[in-house]
Amino acid sequence: MRLIQLTCLFLIATFLSCKTGSVNLFKAASPHETYQRKLITAGLEKTALGSAWINASTLSMQKALKINLPYKETGYFSAEKANATAYKFSVTRGAKINISLNKKPENGAAIYLDVWRLPVDGEAKLLASADTLGNDIQIDVDESGDYLIRLQPELLRSAEYTLELTSGPSLGFPTKTGRANIGSYWGDGRDKNNRKHEGVDIFGAFRSPVVATSNGTVTRVNENNLGGKVIWFKPSGKDYTLYYAHLDEQIAKEGAQVLAGDTLGLMGNTGNARTTPPHLHFGIYTFGGAIDPLPFINPTIKTPPNVAAPLSNLNKTLKTSGKANLLDGNTTNASKLTQLQTGTIVNVNSANGNYYKVTLPDGNIGFIKSAELTQISKQNKKIKVTNTSTAIYDNPDALAPIKGNLQAGINVNVSGNFGDYNLIIDEESNTGWIKK
Repeated sequence: MRLIQLTCLFLIATFLSCKTGSVNLFKAASPHETYQRKLITAGLEKTALGSAWINASTLSMQKALKINLPYKETGYFSAEKANATAYKFSVTRGAKINISLNKKPENGAAIYLDVWRLPVDGEAKLLASADTLGNDIQIDVDESGDYLIRLQPELLRSAEYTLELTSGPSLGFPTKTGRANIGSYWGDGRDKNNRKHEGVDIFGAFRSPVVATSNGTVTRVNENNLGGKVIWFKPSGKDYTLYYAHLDEQIAKEGAQVLAGDTLGLMGNTGNARTTPPHLHFGIYTFGGAIDPLPFINPTIKTPPNVAAPLSNLNKTLKTSGKANLLDGNTTNASKLTQLQTGTIVNVNSANGNYYKVTLPDGNIGFIKSAELTQISKQNKKIKVTNTSTAIYDNPDALAPIKGNLQAGINVNVSGNFGDYNLIIDEESNTGWIKK
C-alpha cells in the first residue's frame, strides 16, 4: 500500500511539472494563483491531496496568528502534508515593509509568498507576491492598519525556510543629521497649546543642506508668516506633498525635477522660528490635511531577535513538560488561547526567538515557549490495557480512522496525551491514540 501511495504521489508531481493545459489568463495571476489553477486544470482539486492544499491556503488565512514587527522565524514544510501558514501584523502609514524569504535547499520546493492589506470591511486586497527569483518584497504602507502574509509550499516537496519581516521609513531623511536631532514631534503644543504641531522639527547647523527625500517635483517655492521661506515637494507616484519650512535660503526652483538627496535649500530660522535655533520644520500634507511625518522618515530600523529555540525540533512531535499556555502571539503580552495540560502532544512548525509555533492534534495553532516542551521519549509511563478490545485511532477523535485494536493485558508506552486520549506505542512499535 505504501508503494502504491508513493507511486501516485510521484505521478501527481510529474503531471504538475509537465502539464501546460489551458489557464484562465483574463487577469494577472500571482504565482500561488497560477499554481492553484494548474491543480484545477489537471483535475487534482478533486483528489484528497489537491483538495487539502487548496483548503489549507484558505484556512491558514482565517487562522492567522498575530505577530509584531520586526519578526524572524525558521520553519519547515513537510512533503507529507498540505502545508500553509499565515500571520497578521499592524503597520503605520509611511513605513516601508521589507520581507525576505530564504529556503533550503535553494533550488528545492517553491514557496509561494503573498501579502494582503486587511480592510475593516470588505475583502482582503493582494498587494504583492514573491517572484520566482526569491527577491525581497518591499511595500510602501499607504494606509495604516492590519496586513497579512501567507506562505505555502508546492505539493510533495519538503523545505526549510527563514522568514524575516522588518519595517523602516519609506522616504529618506530630509537633512544630513539623524533622528537624534529631532527636537519636537507631531502633536506637541504650540502657542500656549492653542494649536498642535503639524510636523517634526529637525535641528542642525545654520545653513546646512535640507534635501529631497526621494525623486520628485518641487511644486511651490514661497514665503509665509509661520514657515518663513518654504518649499513644497511632491514625491514621484505619491498622493501627498512634503513641506520644508524655516529655510534660510531656497535653492530649488519651482517645477524642478529632483533626485533623492538633491539639496532643496539651507536650514535657517525664518518665519515664526526667528527666536529659536536653526531647524527644519518638516511636514506632510494629504487631501485630508496634515499627517504625522515621522513614520515616513524615521531612520531607526529595529532588527528581529535571533532564533534561539533549537531548530533540531522542527517538524517533530513534542509534549509539554508541565502546564503551559498556548498564545496567539510571540510576545510577553500575547493573549492566552488555552492552557495545555502536562504531556499535551504538539507538532513544531517553526521557531522564532524563544518560541515555537505549534499545531495541536485538533488542528489549532499557537505559540508556546520552547522551554516548556520536551521530547516524547522522556518520562514515558507504561499502562496495561484492561478492555477486551481497545481501538487505536489515527487521531485523538472517535470519528478518526481505526488503525488497529489492542487486546486486554497488553502493555503499552504512553508518549503523551490530548484531551481524552493517550498517544501510545504498542509492543510492535505501532503508534496511535487510545481512549483514556
